Amino acid sequence: MASSMRSLFSDHGKYVESFRRFLNNSTEHQCMQEFMDKKLPGIIARIGDTKREIKILSIGGGAGEIDLPILSKVQAQYPGVHINNEVVEPSAEQIAKYKELVAKTSNLENIKFAWHKETSSEYQTRMMEEKELQKWDFIHMIQMLYYVKDIPATLKFFHSLLGANAKILITVVSGTSGWDKLWKKYRSRFPQNDLCQYVTSSDLTQMLDNLGLKYKCHDLLSVMDISDCFIDGNENGDLLWDFLTETCNFNSTAPPDLKAEILKDLQEPEFSIKKEGKVLFNNTLSFIVVEA
Repeated sequence: MASSMRSLFSDHGKYVESFRRFLNNSTEHQCMQEFMDKKLPGIIARIGDTKREIKILSIGGGAGEIDLPILSKVQAQYPGVHINNEVVEPSAEQIAKYKELVAKTSNLENIKFAWHKETSSEYQTRMMEEKELQKWDFIHMIQMLYYVKDIPATLKFFHSLLGANAKILITVVSGTSGWDKLWKKYRSRFPQNDLCQYVTSSDLTQMLDNLGLKYKCHDLLSVMDISDCFIDGNENGDLLWDFLTETCNFNSTAPPDLKAEILKDLQEPEFSIKKEGKVLFNNTLSFIVVEA
């Protein structure tokens, strides 16, 4: 591996930019919305039984783009019931955007928001120092377990915070996705870092089995249009390359043989499908519902 290759997480601005390009070129959020429309009402059907207040904990809530639709579904299920929504998010920039989104969103009158600028492990440490652990009715972890060092311990801790009829919703890329194949084949040739783990639903369900926790896993197809990755000098393609490989400036720093090998693989059926002249990377998501 060329020494000039470095992790995308070493440049926060570049990471945010490439992540935005990923969202713009994928059906990630549409897939999540489909899950919330079709599956979430049944999942939250009993979390607020006989409660005057429903307590929701968002781990890695980001800018709130997924959190607010979740809250909307809870409101619809329990009209008039007060909701206490706490957010654990390490990025001050994301928290600021979350607050801006809340400020311009209507029908949030019965929801109380609180934000904590910290990682999930920092939150866990803080909670363990308190005399009595707070219980929650619904905890969700949307695309954040990649950034946790000890995932089994994290799952065990947050499961211990569930009240009666409570659930945890975990979203990660599926073990059937192109990410799974890409990471398994190339992770040792990408820049190594301590900020991200190559984990898919296959890994998580094994961890949950080992912990003896009860869960259900739902997969929904999502794709990312990576057609621009095959056009030399395309800015959008370059940023998508960075996100795919979690490498800063991959196109200009990766060894030619590595790029050529991945370029060939990305066109194979186990990674992508070709449709209407586009190359669509398999971004299938898993929604894992863990019960109390």
